[in-house]
Amino acid sequence: MALLLLLTYLAGVLTVRLGFPAFLGYLGVGIALGILGFPGDPLLELFAELGVYLLLFTVGLGLRLRRLTRREIWFTGAFKLLLIPVFALALYALGLGQNLLALLVLAVALINPSTVLLARVLQGKGELSALHGQLALGISVFLDVVSLALLILIGFQGVGPLGLLVLAFPLLRPLLARLFHLALSGELKLLFGVVLALLGAETARFLQAPEALGALFMGLGLSRYPGAGEVAERLWALREVFLVAFFLWAGMAVGPDGVLAGLVLLVLLGLKPVFLFLPLVHQGFRARTAFLVGVGLGTYSEFGLVVAGVLQGLGQMTPQGVGAVALAVGGSFLLGAPMVQKAHLLYERWKPWLKGWERPGLHPDEEPQGALGARWLVVGMGRTGAAAYRFLEEYGEGVLGLDSDPAKVEYHAAKGRRVLYGDADDPALWEGLDLNGVKGVVLAIPDLEARLRAARALRAKGFAGVVGAVSYAREEDGPLKEAGVDVIFQPLLEGGERLAERVLQRSEA
Repeated sequence: MALLLLLTYLAGVLTVRLGFPAFLGYLGVGIALGILGFPGDPLLELFAELGVYLLLFTVGLGLRLRRLTRREIWFTGAFKLLLIPVFALALYALGLGQNLLALLVLAVALINPSTVLLARVLQGKGELSALHGQLALGISVFLDVVSLALLILIGFQGVGPLGLLVLAFPLLRPLLARLFHLALSGELKLLFGVVLALLGAETARFLQAPEALGALFMGLGLSRYPGAGEVAERLWALREVFLVAFFLWAGMAVGPDGVLAGLVLLVLLGLKPVFLFLPLVHQGFRARTAFLVGVGLGTYSEFGLVVAGVLQGLGQMTPQGVGAVALAVGGSFLLGAPMVQKAHLLYERWKPWLKGWERPGLHPDEEPQGALGARWLVVGMGRTGAAAYRFLEEYGEGVLGLDSDPAKVEYHAAKGRRVLYGDADDPALWEGLDLNGVKGVVLAIPDLEARLRAARALRAKGFAGVVGAVSYAREEDGPLKEAGVDVIFQPLLEGGERLAERVLQRSEA
């Protein structure tokens, strides 16, 4: 086990140096082990399950239940369900089974994207709360719930009629809040988070529903409760370690069987983004938002592996069929993760063609245009950005906040602050803004690439004012300066220095 993790670590280092997320290296090691016939490890499988439960629990902590019922969520998800008969017929034509009902079950599972991969990549980029991130997650959860209902109706073995009770987990909020209130220390909050994630998964298993869905809806039960964000932060490192095992497990499922059928399923993967892009632009969203959502959901779900395994146990699928599904799922991870990582650049490349599909008029995700009358712009209204906004406002400066999370925009607007929707990753934001009279821009967004793109866009536009940005590691300082940032602030490092300075001053007083 130790040697396997060391090999995984080295693969992660290599992929990061190549400019890709580390988990692609983990997935590559898993695929290599699967092809070589590695038998697996019970501890690895346990860690993989824990990683998925903790990830989806923390995703649930950040979601709002009312967002899952919005029209754009269910309309887009329902449109994507039209792919079910297409996939069922394709599976039949590929010879992966003769029982049409069994193939319909597998088609339902394959329609779903991987919520685990989506959440992992979006969180790594700091886009989990962005509009397109929330739309993608909402649609993914909607499809998970609908798939569960369809599997119950079809009578799929392993999914029970009580499974839909997992949707009632958020009703436990008063009890969960009372229990959470008893945690007076950080380690107790961490323990409580782990307990809730496992409780959701194990209760879902008892109800014969997907365990991961139980963990997610248990997180929704504590969603937006004061202090829930601290639980998510404390679970972060633990979750990341366990997720290493998940990507190893997903890769190891890929074998040499069913190669041709697996490759055909990978080709069919191209239909999934199309069936997400079209309904979103039809509802008035910009091509950029629809494209980012489509790319984010353009993978197969790991749940497809589970369903294929159950069908094989029932004698409804051959080992070659299971191998084809495993190749398609693992291959979609390898193809999909870099696509999501580079989605903004891909959109800019295909922008002229994609914008031709937009509906005319104003869009619900429209970027602000023209002169905004502000002397300072604060981009990213999290804790650091909100503090910068308040400081400038107290000094009598005209300040405007921009954020890609509609919930944050609503929150600050309710506080009487001038905050608008604006995605710093979108070049259209900087192209449309009239920056005359703006003295400076504060970039307080978490993702380094987003800060770099925003700084370059500002300088390319000819902005000569001051650009300040946060930096979370000294290695980020050089690229930020090259991109045109004048002032760099390291909140973690400099916060400690300011605290020591004040303590020293107090001791000398």
